[in-house]
Amino acid sequence: MVDEQTRIAGEIQSGASVEEAIAVLDRDASRKLHGTKALQEWMQRTADHAVAELSKTHFDIPEPVKALECMIAPTQEGGIYYTGPSDDFSRAGRMWWSVPEGVTEFDTWRELTTVYHEGVPGHHLQIGQAVYNRAQLNTWRRQLAGTSGHAEGWALYAERLMEELGYLDDPADRLGMLDGQRMRAARVVLDIGVHLGKPRPDGNGTWDADYALEFMRKNVNMDDAFVRFEVNRYLGWPGQAPAYKVGQRIWEQIRAAAQSRQGADFSFKQFHKDALDLGGVGLDTLQAELLRGELALAAGAR
Repeated sequence: MVDEQTRIAGEIQSGASVEEAIAVLDRDASRKLHGTKALQEWMQRTADHAVAELSKTHFDIPEPVKALECMIAPTQEGGIYYTGPSDDFSRAGRMWWSVPEGVTEFDTWRELTTVYHEGVPGHHLQIGQAVYNRAQLNTWRRQLAGTSGHAEGWALYAERLMEELGYLDDPADRLGMLDGQRMRAARVVLDIGVHLGKPRPDGNGTWDADYALEFMRKNVNMDDAFVRFEVNRYLGWPGQAPAYKVGQRIWEQIRAAAQSRQGADFSFKQFHKDALDLGGVGLDTLQAELLRGELALAAGAR
């Protein structure tokens, strides 16, 4: 991941390190948003554009799911999260940004992938399509049955998918996506280190909260208020961070297996519809259901 970031940094400025490339981007006024009103408006424009474009090609997005409201949260804790639509869609799904006190500037290159993660094709499409599919799913599967591996794994899969589909062709936006992916990888290390009392990588004792904060600061290019929020979150929620990355890997492996077996007949739109129509399920169930036909073909071939 660091190697990939380093290559992209060289695209932003020849010979630049990751830190130097970030400094260049941070000085770029065209990539700055000032104030939460500008942030909210940019989030909404970005989300609406993703819905309009992706519904033409790689996703079958039901009409009620196309409505997504981007909101500034009334809290100031630093979290970014999604709340699903009401069961009858009288209230749309919402993406919320809880901006820490004193944070007034935002960089679009850092945050573009966040909109895709929380919105479309991330959580909004995932949860909204399950809610829409009431003819096949009971209330539990539509509204309540989510797990971190399934839900967050999909959202991380969605981030990388948008890179594949060309929505992160700007090197700055790719660097921002990788910064988020690197954060998710670093907090897996943090989670295992802290909660299992592992030796610190620097050889100075075992992991504790202070070292966890130091470690994340070295691996994440974010405002310090956001870094503190993230560290506190994972200190108090053991196991969630690894679930994100395990889930992402399984989503990617399932799609790769389907593509391999179906070849030229593989359809992104049909695969994504089949996957999201299942609603909230465990990862084993997801894999078994989506690959049932593929596994049967493989058995027949043998």
